[in-house]
Amino acid sequence: MTDNEEPMIIAGTINELPFNKYKRWQWWFLVGLSIMFLIVGQSAAVILGRFYYDQGGNSTWMATLVQTIAFPVLLIPLFTIPSSSSEVSASYVPPSIKLIALIYFVLGIMIAADNMMYSQGLLYLSASTYALICASQLAFNAIFSYFINSQKFTALIVNSTVVLTLSSSLLAVNEDSDTPSGIPKGKYVVGFLCTLGASALYSLLLSLMQLTFEKVLKKETFSVVLEMQIYTSLVATCASTIGLFASGEWHSLHEEMKSFQKGEVAYLMTLVWTAIAWQVCSVGVVGLIFLVSSLYSNVISTVSLAITPIAAVIVFHDKMNGVKIISMLMALWGFASYIYQNYLDDLKARRAQAGTSKPHNESPC
Repeated sequence: MTDNEEPMIIAGTINELPFNKYKRWQWWFLVGLSIMFLIVGQSAAVILGRFYYDQGGNSTWMATLVQTIAFPVLLIPLFTIPSSSSEVSASYVPPSIKLIALIYFVLGIMIAADNMMYSQGLLYLSASTYALICASQLAFNAIFSYFINSQKFTALIVNSTVVLTLSSSLLAVNEDSDTPSGIPKGKYVVGFLCTLGASALYSLLLSLMQLTFEKVLKKETFSVVLEMQIYTSLVATCASTIGLFASGEWHSLHEEMKSFQKGEVAYLMTLVWTAIAWQVCSVGVVGLIFLVSSLYSNVISTVSLAITPIAAVIVFHDKMNGVKIISMLMALWGFASYIYQNYLDDLKARRAQAGTSKPHNESPC
């Protein structure tokens, strides 16, 4: 590894994976771009999703479908952005098409189920409460990464996991939790459980994606990121479309559009921009899995989830009571703990890199 290349940190070691082949500025540029996509896309998608329900939308299957239906826009960067060439070892055996198809199918079905639970959660919760509960996904991902991706637990990561778990637990026992207008108070529990379950499944998905990159695909180009997103979104979109028609909700879509409080054009624009926002978010998520790790991707999601409640207060005038404020501060604390651990890992890796490069620079004489 040369001095201008960036190490990839997973499980506390320097992995011989694609990103140590990028120049340092290229690696940071891609990471920064992925972070921006994730934060902007996720915050906008959650706000637009809550807006859809508030203005008269009530189809959870439609809310599920828009989370993946815009995947064809990813064909643009797939064919226009050149991928960096990568070296493949002579012993590398490409995975079979059947295996890849099976993996994408399973991941796609899991994504559709996850999106449905998120849609149910957002239906019964305010945007701020929904976002804060979603922050628990970092704690779930730390656990899944430990068992699936060999992510090492340190004191800081354990602290982050515990704090985020307590943050979600505060919302679970919050008797003054606000629910959207027209939603019975009893539905809060349903929304909480659906969102919590979706967060756990989402974390499992991230770890499985990282495992797929490392053990199955083993490609070192950015196109593999987009290909995974496109094919899994295709499967999820098909599953969501089947659910929309099988449930009979498609019969009410025309009436729903006509009765949308902001008008028919606003109804269509809400769905279109929600779909685009979710795809922008997905590119950021998968990009960070590819560039760093599933756990780091989830940490950045937590940043967005900490920003969303503030946006919800401004846009929807959500109540920000003391419990929510404490929960948000704890979520930020958990995020900061992991970021600091990542900084320590990076510092350790650089020192190890400097130590191993010295013998190569010394003269044999």
